[in-house]
Amino acid sequence: MPAYSFEAVDPQGQPRKGVIEADTARAARSQLRAQSLVPLSVEPVKGSQADADGVHRRGLFGKRVFSSTTLAIWTRQLAGLVSSGLPLERALTAMADEADSESQHHLVASLRAEVNAGASFARALAQHPGEFSDIFTAVIAAGEQSGHLGMVLERLADDLEERQALRSKLIGAALYPAIVTCVAVVIVLFLVGYVVPQVANVFAGTKRALPLLTQIMLGVSELVRHWGWLIGLMLVLLGGLSRYLLTIEAWRLRFDAAWLTLPLVGKLSRGYNAARFASTLAMLAAAGVPILRALQAAAETVSNRAMRADALDALVLVREGAPLGSALAQKKRFPGLVAMFARLGEQTGQLPVMLQRAAVQLSTEVQRRAMQLATILEPLLIVGMGLMVMLIVLAVLMPIIQLNQFVK
Repeated sequence: MPAYSFEAVDPQGQPRKGVIEADTARAARSQLRAQSLVPLSVEPVKGSQADADGVHRRGLFGKRVFSSTTLAIWTRQLAGLVSSGLPLERALTAMADEADSESQHHLVASLRAEVNAGASFARALAQHPGEFSDIFTAVIAAGEQSGHLGMVLERLADDLEERQALRSKLIGAALYPAIVTCVAVVIVLFLVGYVVPQVANVFAGTKRALPLLTQIMLGVSELVRHWGWLIGLMLVLLGGLSRYLLTIEAWRLRFDAAWLTLPLVGKLSRGYNAARFASTLAMLAAAGVPILRALQAAAETVSNRAMRADALDALVLVREGAPLGSALAQKKRFPGLVAMFARLGEQTGQLPVMLQRAAVQLSTEVQRRAMQLATILEPLLIVGMGLMVMLIVLAVLMPIIQLNQFVK
């Protein structure tokens, strides 16, 4: 049943706003009049069945209603309500009433309207592909079919929170080096573009040969001042070309494969993608999703195209009858830890548990490597910035020292 947002006036003349469920807008107005309200406007809720195309556009081009953090919190709250025995319809009603924003209220009201109309919760979620991923929907569908929706929602919330925590730690580890690099570039450009030319003007009339380091810095300064705009434009064009090439599947596959071979970030990328793959596969398997479908969905969470291709190749081997552990062991881009735990899980009949342990170990290792890399980069960047500033200062001071020696 579609949901409609309304604006109305009560008998005391006070404005009222809210969401009402009805078959048509006319029926919604009739319900409002039956409640002694005078309807001013009745519009289909964005995200309801009456405006599914609008929802899809917002999910693709507009701001999402749920961020990664908000979605994890919302899933955790819904899991708590459902696990406590509250019917799904009443849980969604409570979530809609407690929504933090109007857009969230409308989205949850739309989900509630679909569920009240007889649709499954997974089908209602599938109406909003911009907000809920295919994996999210598949896990919910498996929970509904097994009759353990509350438990599945808890696991889904755990997975979302773990991913968000890992992403936050990686971003935090990279933030300080990025800030130091940007500050260093700005300082160097200021010194080269402004300070060094002032020195050139001071010593222009001395008719003495400037030191080699000063001449080099003056050449760099001239290049930056006169051709800096062209260099910047070329860098922008190069960046745009690189982004375009990465949209071509063949180029992206080669780039991602080469990225994995880099000394430090390659291992980080392998661990991060393998942890996501193992965690998603463990969650789907625990929810009762068939292994082939679970493998397909888990492969889609791998951002590295080369590793995703290996995961899809492993899917083909499993479809042909190979054990999951053996199929993953043949793909060398995946850490051996994943194949080992998958093999143990198949032997003991506890595949979801073993895959989750593999995901936890890989996530811990990724965090350790990221912090180690950040710890190494921070002093190296500071030393590098100090050397650049020292060279510029020497280029400025050497002519002054040379002139003092000439005067003496």
